[in-house]
Amino acid sequence: MDGSMGSLAFDEYGRPFIIIKDQEKQARLTGIEAIKSHIMAAKTVSGVLRTSLGPKGLDKLMVSSDGDVTITNDGATILDKMDVNHQVARLLVELSKSQDDEIGDGTTGVVVLAGALLEHAEHLIDKGIHPIRIADGYETAAKIAVAELDRIADVFPVDQTNLEPLVQTAMTTLGSKIINRCHRQMAEIAVNAIMTVADFERKDVSFDLIKVESKVGGKLEDSILVKGVVVDKDFSHPQMPKELRDVKLAILTCPFEPPKPKTTHKLDVKSVEDYHNLQEYERNTFQTMIKQVKDTGATLAICQWGFDDEANHLLLSNDLPAVRWVGGPEIELIAIATGGRIVPRFSELTPEKLGSAGVVRELSFGTTKDKMLVIEKCANSRAVTIFLRGGNKMIIEEAKRSMHDALCVVRNLVRDNRIVYGGGAAELACSIAVGNAASQIASIEQYAMRSFADALETTPSALAENSGFNPIRTVAEVKSRQVLEKNPHLGIDCMLKGTNDMKQQHVIETLLAKKQQIELATQVVRMILKIDDVRTVGEHEGGR
Repeated sequence: MDGSMGSLAFDEYGRPFIIIKDQEKQARLTGIEAIKSHIMAAKTVSGVLRTSLGPKGLDKLMVSSDGDVTITNDGATILDKMDVNHQVARLLVELSKSQDDEIGDGTTGVVVLAGALLEHAEHLIDKGIHPIRIADGYETAAKIAVAELDRIADVFPVDQTNLEPLVQTAMTTLGSKIINRCHRQMAEIAVNAIMTVADFERKDVSFDLIKVESKVGGKLEDSILVKGVVVDKDFSHPQMPKELRDVKLAILTCPFEPPKPKTTHKLDVKSVEDYHNLQEYERNTFQTMIKQVKDTGATLAICQWGFDDEANHLLLSNDLPAVRWVGGPEIELIAIATGGRIVPRFSELTPEKLGSAGVVRELSFGTTKDKMLVIEKCANSRAVTIFLRGGNKMIIEEAKRSMHDALCVVRNLVRDNRIVYGGGAAELACSIAVGNAASQIASIEQYAMRSFADALETTPSALAENSGFNPIRTVAEVKSRQVLEKNPHLGIDCMLKGTNDMKQQHVIETLLAKKQQIELATQVVRMILKIDDVRTVGEHEGGR
């Protein structure tokens, strides 16, 4: 046998047995003990996020090892910043990340649901029900819940002439964020950005065409949507004009400098004449490069590389404004927006490869001497930039995360325009449907299905609790009204609007996000319930 695993020995009767190496350094959990350890870890992570759910949810302040401070209530960000060592708790971090990558919203709710499912599974295990039967019951219940979501879903009008319904949906997403004091303005920015870049024939939205830029200073209300590109650069020379109109852009990835041999070389300057000749050669090279750019009709040079003061002076004296050190992604976005081609050599530059823009202007901010360039009225109006302002870096970072969520929700509506209503209404409707179906199942899985129905009530319960209501009484009241009135739109009135009808309150969630939440949470819970043996290398049993 493999010597690294251990050694083979025989007892006095000749019977073989294996001595496994380093057994004292390994910790092992098996059976029900292992499953309960996993459930405890998942419940702990879920409990952290539970208080961040909903419009009245609380924020978390995370301090990294470097002392960087992050304030957020975005589930994926909180879990990403948490130093989670337990192997099963990491699964919930991955779960939140997959919800964020696929849908962009609902990252808190999916972890809270997974934690509730595991908590209820623990009670069933204590009753003696096998984990596999619980997992199978959950799988059946999830299918019933998804079918109920399809049944109660409404079709949502995605109309370019009437954006109000889309703005209301984006406002629902932004309602729980730190930027909700100007969430109407932020929602309109998100909707207008998506409508500008959306491809309605293919029902798709390319996020590559939406750039989010930010600058510390000012207030959130100063944030704007620029139908063009914002670049965190300024003109290379302070005497160049601050605004250009009807611009032809040469987009260059070649440097404004004399060519250098690729191999190792040495240049000896032995006299003043040699030095003057070298200087003259450099100047002539710059002049030739500038002439090649100007001959094509270009009125602005965007350069990926830098150039020295002499080249800068020659550009100014030849009336060719220039921008230097523009990064790769920004160069690509400028090329897409202006319809230009990225040119790697001066000799390849032709009038057809130039981009065009209506206005290129320089923005100044306060007294900090910070400047940015705005390229507007481009040939391809489908490239946009969301420019965010805020009092400090933390607010701007949270505004970026919130804007990403809002953009994702509007994009999902362009892809699939079916919706369900929020405030826990969809979860309660699914809970009622699963509870009714459980009574018709003769096998032991009905207990798991009832637990699934109870776990779905965790979301409305957490919303009620975070809003300062009595969670048990509030959820019981709304659930009974849903059954009596046969109205699946009734949810928790977190904002004290005086009605529980989420349709009237315009609290809207995409069907895609809600289905994904239930399916992802169920898959992860199934996986965790099927693990009954854990071996960890280390002295501390079960990790942290």
